[in-house]
Amino acid sequence: MKRALSRTAASVIAGLTLLAGVGLASPSAAREGVPGCRQDAPQPPGTTVPHTLTSGGLTRTYQLHLPEGYTGDRALPVVLAFHGRGNTGSGTEEFSKLSSLPAIVAYPEGVVGTGDGQRQAWQGAPYAAPGVDDVAFTGDLLDSLEDRLCVDRRRVYATGKSNGAGFTALLACRMSGRIAAIAPVAGAFYPGTGENCRPARPVPVIDFHGTGDATIPYAGDPGRGLPALKDWLTAWADRDGCRTRVPDRATAPDITESRWTDCAGGAEVRHVAVTDGGHTWPGADSYSGGGYTTQSIEAHEVLWNFLRRHHLR
Repeated sequence: MKRALSRTAASVIAGLTLLAGVGLASPSAAREGVPGCRQDAPQPPGTTVPHTLTSGGLTRTYQLHLPEGYTGDRALPVVLAFHGRGNTGSGTEEFSKLSSLPAIVAYPEGVVGTGDGQRQAWQGAPYAAPGVDDVAFTGDLLDSLEDRLCVDRRRVYATGKSNGAGFTALLACRMSGRIAAIAPVAGAFYPGTGENCRPARPVPVIDFHGTGDATIPYAGDPGRGLPALKDWLTAWADRDGCRTRVPDRATAPDITESRWTDCAGGAEVRHVAVTDGGHTWPGADSYSGGGYTTQSIEAHEVLWNFLRRHHLR
């Protein structure tokens, strides 16, 4: 039943992509001066292709996916998807299913950090590559996408897993003028991802985490500076000026949702807890980390239904 429903959802998404309208794409973007509108696309619609750019004196790479039906005459949302430590953009695309969304999706590659192995990582973690400014790289990447593609600047979202999810919090802190909302999955929220966090506007958040995550424990890990998830969420809700804590609600036998509402600027904070869930991407059909992977929800569908409602004003 779940697979049939997912196929139906995929068909609906594909149809919305081809229409490129109805609240997902902005026909006025070309008039607003987005330089990439009405230009020839750098690759065929429906494909994922590697690209490079120079940022901070380094050659950085990313995988770029254009949805089916991309024409360049209507502005589409952008989803930035950041891999976990030691993973890749291609690996994240495979298990996350984010490329099925009606959006331009970029999968950036981190720089090899410190510690054991040659593992790519993101700024804000204690094992990130010293001196590498991934926030600046993200800004350069968005500039490049705007130059080459018809993007909706009001609807740029960031998601990721583990270290990449933690990095989305750093982007929300430092780039709230360009990132409309974030969706961390199994996030590693080290102190470096949130110290002195003062976003210029309330940033909506939907967060996913397994209560049985042995890599980034749900209850936190003081020795590594990792907060308990509920403490991190409460702090973000306070930052967003949320006034109401909605009672938790079980939406499936292994899924419990928490919400903070009545937030400043129309923001919202939402948490999806997977009972006994591991360090995994909910709904993944291929390996995404150790432990139990729920099939009760598809994270890419749930996060999109949340993100698409929020945009920069």
